[in-house]
Amino acid sequence: MRSRSRCVPGRWILLPGMALVLGVGACGPRNQGPTEILWDRWGVPHIHAADAEELFRAFGWAQMRNHANLILRLYGEARGRAAEYWGESHLVSDRYLRTMGVPERSRQWYLAQRPRFKGYLDQFVEGMNAYARLHPESIDPELEAVLPLDPTDVLGHLQRVIHLSFVGREVTFGRAGQPVPGSNGWAIAPSRSAGGNAMLLVNPHLPWSGLFTWFEAQWKTPEVDAYGATLVGMPILGLGFNDHLGWTHTTNPMDGIDLFELTLVEGGYRWDGGVRAFETETQSIRVRQPDGTISRNSLAVRRSVHGPVLEVKGDKAFAVRLVGLDQPHMFEQYWDMIRARSLREFESALRRLQIPIFNLIYADREGHILYLFGGRTPVRSGGGWQDWQGVVPGDRPDMLWTRTHPYEELPRVVDPSNGWVQNANDPPWTSTLPRLLNPVDFPAYLAPRRLRFRAQRSLRMLKQDPKISFQSLSRYKHSTRMEMADHILDELTAAVGPRSSELARQAARVLKGWDRQAEAESRGAVLFAEWVRNAGTGIFATPWQEREPLTTPRGLAQPAAAVAALERAARNTIEGFGALDVPWGEVYRLRIGERDLPASGGPSRMGIFRSLEFAPEKDGRFRALFGDSFVALVEFSQPVRAKALLSYGNASQPDSRHRGDQLALFARKQLRPVWRTRQEIEANLESREVLSRRPHQ
Repeated sequence: MRSRSRCVPGRWILLPGMALVLGVGACGPRNQGPTEILWDRWGVPHIHAADAEELFRAFGWAQMRNHANLILRLYGEARGRAAEYWGESHLVSDRYLRTMGVPERSRQWYLAQRPRFKGYLDQFVEGMNAYARLHPESIDPELEAVLPLDPTDVLGHLQRVIHLSFVGREVTFGRAGQPVPGSNGWAIAPSRSAGGNAMLLVNPHLPWSGLFTWFEAQWKTPEVDAYGATLVGMPILGLGFNDHLGWTHTTNPMDGIDLFELTLVEGGYRWDGGVRAFETETQSIRVRQPDGTISRNSLAVRRSVHGPVLEVKGDKAFAVRLVGLDQPHMFEQYWDMIRARSLREFESALRRLQIPIFNLIYADREGHILYLFGGRTPVRSGGGWQDWQGVVPGDRPDMLWTRTHPYEELPRVVDPSNGWVQNANDPPWTSTLPRLLNPVDFPAYLAPRRLRFRAQRSLRMLKQDPKISFQSLSRYKHSTRMEMADHILDELTAAVGPRSSELARQAARVLKGWDRQAEAESRGAVLFAEWVRNAGTGIFATPWQEREPLTTPRGLAQPAAAVAALERAARNTIEGFGALDVPWGEVYRLRIGERDLPASGGPSRMGIFRSLEFAPEKDGRFRALFGDSFVALVEFSQPVRAKALLSYGNASQPDSRHRGDQLALFARKQLRPVWRTRQEIEANLESREVLSRRPHQ
């Protein structure tokens, strides 16, 4: 029986001219077999480890090999010390992270880890530190100050990404005018599968850089054989599958954050008819100056009964309350999810609710499918969804929530008779149709009642196909049809009459001939997108109706104004791109480094399932920077069949050949085969690293 005794991590040594890494450490008896990282030709590490400790160590090593500079920057920022490392431009971030208590909470969370998993975090970080020691040439000199890394860095990074960015998107995303993270997810039961096996579509939509960069990998130990992806810097697979089951996430419209308005008075704030004092603390932030010297910046942190105060305006202060900050075991929950072999085992881990946000879509080899409106939703005093959006009164105890809904009270669908569940960031009520979840059975504040265009496109594709094959699943995944156009284009072109300008009539002819898709060669899509920008809000005569979920909104609210907007759009399109029927891919581009390819896909708000968001470039074109990122199609046949793609490649290091190497596949709407057997991997091998430890001496 293998000993569970803890090891003192040792240094790893890379022998010249060899891919053999030896570790020297104080370890008790353990399996001394080597750990291999087989790197395939797309830069995906296939980690074959003797046990979980070695797996986590190798996973840290592999992430640093492909993303060392990015990880060091992200961890340095999560410490709340970025201004100390890189100057005053990072002071705002440092102040926010410290105000939110991230550095101190990271230390508390590390101490709260159970011994076994604390050891796994230690090993993950030691793998990263070992890589940095042995490959200093791969690290940007300005990032060296962050080394060595510490397990608390992982937990600080977790809070910054998941809690502050995803749960706290009102503050992090909405206020900055950035796109809100999204995703598509499908699970198909055997009854709707042409092959008779359950299938899973994994399709997150996130920014193509920074905090939200995906890292793809395979794990193989005697205990687990799993494949999937994680956000860079995380020690666990966040989306994935094994031989028995798999899952994906989408960002759900759950409200796990509130901003409370406090009235300042007598050195404190009004509370429950009286005055309550703030908890106060003064911190010192070190700030690097251009000449290399260090100055100190004082930060006064105030906390109300609600949470930390983010802002003061006159006699008002604004405090934030966020779910999940008392649940430190998210990584361990994922570890148990990826090792599960049945729906029962999987839900046993899932019901801990250590993950504070996200829908979950699941499928397994036994044919079960599951949808869960996951996360930690506060138990509030009442009201509807809109009542808790924006700023909440901070002087009333009845507005202060202290509990969250347990697993049993969350919207959940298992094995619906229609054979599928889906989510495209819509509320839970349309996770399947006919609808099995009734909003009136849940608190009105739990989720809004709406259905946006991309979700309508998702539902429409699922409903129309009684037997979905693996090939058609791939085709639906890559759909670029604009659902919005199907709701409004006929009315728009009909509104252009003989009295309209010649330019408007020309534009209408282009739109009538358009295929209503955002394919690279689609002619008319650029013009329609420009019309949407010019038309503004309030386009539709009939808003979305719950009783007509797939046929509303519809009709033009103001036909004359819509035609005027079309004329402006036509003029802008000609002036900007030379022709009304310019191909979509000539204007909307995929650009990474020297690669510059035409894009297929477009904005979610237009109802495009293959979601891409773009930013303007200096040459007048638009570059994809957000949207379709990691994609996986999984069929739970025997053996499991899977294809995947990581749009921007599995590395961000500037000298890596895998930075952007999958972009051409993305442009062609192709997926790669997922290699999981040793025979498949070695047939597509780029390099091999063998990691082992010396026996205890």
